[in-house]
Amino acid sequence: MIKQFALDNEIDEIYYTRALTNTEEIKDLVDFADQHLIRFKVVPDFSGFPLRRVNIDFFDNVPVLSFRKEPLKDNMNRLLKRLFDIIFSSLVILLILSWLYPLLAFLIKISSKGPIFFKQKRSGLDNNEFMCLKFRSMKQNSDSDSKQATKDDNRVTKVGSFLRKSSLDEFPQFFNVLNGDMSIVGPRPHMLAHTDQYSALIKKYMVRQLVKPGITGAAQVRGFRGETKELSEMEGRVKWDVWYIENWSLLLDINIILRTVFNIFKKDEKAF
Repeated sequence: MIKQFALDNEIDEIYYTRALTNTEEIKDLVDFADQHLIRFKVVPDFSGFPLRRVNIDFFDNVPVLSFRKEPLKDNMNRLLKRLFDIIFSSLVILLILSWLYPLLAFLIKISSKGPIFFKQKRSGLDNNEFMCLKFRSMKQNSDSDSKQATKDDNRVTKVGSFLRKSSLDEFPQFFNVLNGDMSIVGPRPHMLAHTDQYSALIKKYMVRQLVKPGITGAAQVRGFRGETKELSEMEGRVKWDVWYIENWSLLLDINIILRTVFNIFKKDEKAF
């Protein structure tokens, strides 16, 4: 019946939606389609699956279903991103930090007592901890590992305020990139306490840890930078971070970098 209908109506494609256990019927229809220049396609029933988006990969000849597209699982994509990170961070360190560091180090030292760098353990790839570097922008305090910077935060020094608004405080993280702990673009690394807190409140929060954290990211250029007073703000950040993981490309990284630079010069109101 199917075969005759296809021939009578000059059908170009056949979509098979019945149970995949009907192997003999499928084989027979594939042979028929091949013989009559008809494309044969199978539509598997995923109605009972928890997610609608399904990707099919192959291990040898074995089909494997996954619920998330991850371009950075591909070895060539990871190599491309890593080469870009190494070249970009090396240029920034050689052409900018080489002369900027002594100047900022002097200003930080005269602004308040304490070290030049602020070092803090953050959540990285696969939720492994790493030591994140920043130029110190605050007076030394006991809340730095648990409390986010807020608007008019009295812990921030005058020099620190300039560093934070201009994003210069983040520049030491190019050393983190060169070391392999971070990438130029990716989800922003959070304090360990915030990873524990928000992973219990937001379902897809830990998906962020599937890639290296970044100096800038998709969430930051779309308005989810800085303090997160409401849970919805962190949910928005996580939404864009997951979107980035599922849609990564080198062109996307370059686009985010350019938008980050633009936001710095237009004075992002969330930079404080």
